[in-house]
Amino acid sequence: MDNEFSPDLITLLDESGVEHNFEILDQIEENNKSYFALMPVYENSEDMLYSSGEYTILEAVDIDGEEQLAEVEDEDLRRRLSDIFEERFNDMFYE
Repeated sequence: MDNEFSPDLITLLDESGVEHNFEILDQIEENNKSYFALMPVYENSEDMLYSSGEYTILEAVDIDGEEQLAEVEDEDLRRRLSDIFEERFNDMFYE
């Protein structure tokens, strides 16, 4: 069976070592950096009903030779990336 349409999932550890699952909605490359739009994945479908539906934008960073994902701290950059992701989402879902 072909899993071409199954979601791309990733598990991340927070600062406390707790695992969180996300679906990778999209990825963009800009200025030699990778940015990801991630949506939380819920184990309980009822939790999804109460979700705000917001996604998170993280950037790939190199920490001690290991690639990790971190918050985009620059608010202007985060807004600009959000605009780019929103435009791409609209193109994917409404065309």
